Amino acid sequence: MKGTLNKIAAVLALVIGVMAVFAGGRTLLGRDPGYYVINWLLLYNYTIGILTVFGTAILIWTRHRLALPAAIATFSVHALVMIALQVAYREVVAQDSIVAMTVRLIVWAIILTLMFIQARKKQAPAPPHFS
Repeated sequence: MKGTLNKIAAVLALVIGVMAVFAGGRTLLGRDPGYYVINWLLLYNYTIGILTVFGTAILIWTRHRLALPAAIATFSVHALVMIALQVAYREVVAQDSIVAMTVRLIVWAIILTLMFIQARKKQAPAPPHFS
């Protein structure tokens, strides 16, 4: 079961990344979502989805030394974008965009929690063995 939590975290990252690519790709290809689209947010969501699928998820799966920094960076950028949406774009951002960003933040918080737990298990000394 070595690395199981990291594998779960990687699959979650892959799923959330594919969702962003799929949703963003459809809109970029001309599908009207039915609400006002903030162009930079659309490009951000699509780009971060690609980076997640082809970068961060792979780093997490392979337990690369940059996996945790990449996951922290992804969560942090999502949090900054959410703050920008709530502060500067509050009147124009679609509720669907707020919900999607909230889901991303929750999923990335779960991913980070799994990774931190896995890292602690790795660092924990083995219990003494008495014969």
